[in-house]
Amino acid sequence: MRVLSVVHDPAVTGGGGIFERIVIERGDHLDRWVVADGDAAPADPARWDVLMVFGGAMHPDQDAEHPWLRSEVEFIERALAEGVPTIGVCLGSQLIARAAGAWVGPAEQPEVGWFSVELNDEGTADPVLGVVPRRVEAFQWHHYTFALPEGAVELASSAAAKQAYRLGERAWGIQFHAEVDRRMLDSWLREGASELPKPIAQVRDDTDRHLRAWNAHGRALCHAFLDEAGRLSA
Repeated sequence: MRVLSVVHDPAVTGGGGIFERIVIERGDHLDRWVVADGDAAPADPARWDVLMVFGGAMHPDQDAEHPWLRSEVEFIERALAEGVPTIGVCLGSQLIARAAGAWVGPAEQPEVGWFSVELNDEGTADPVLGVVPRRVEAFQWHHYTFALPEGAVELASSAAAKQAYRLGERAWGIQFHAEVDRRMLDSWLREGASELPKPIAQVRDDTDRHLRAWNAHGRALCHAFLDEAGRLSA
């Protein structure tokens, strides 16, 4: 399959992390669009069989600060309209919601660090989210949230926010960072220590305790998404 990875500030976030590596491991073709570099949006999202939209330090409504956000949202709108199987991670999930006409804005309570996420019955039955345990410790780093787009089904939540949804049968949004690896997290914790709700040593301890299992869940989720995308594109 031809996969387009949409990343925003890869020098900071690390891009698509284990998700991009899995695409390559599976023998699929990976292209990367670094939106913040100012490259124009690709003309036709249907050139790809799969679209993956990742996170960033910016927020989904900051068009004034990041004028390229509008063209990215328009590109996602076209991808949704053309039925390209799509997954959005953190900022990516918020941008898919915005592209589908839903509200996005500041969360009442940011989540930065490890938080419990629970799948609902729709989530456990979902072909993508259903590979994740019903209750899992997930890594998060977000200050914004979203309303469900019209026609979307909520799949998971935390105590503070919606965590996952499916839009139609071809698009998924996940608020948590299933793509992170150790190198990415070390960089995030070092650069963003002032945003942490607890001492960095405690977050590092949490990371040591949870990351191995979390990476296994992230790999399973990515494989499930790509398997489903392949089925949908067949």
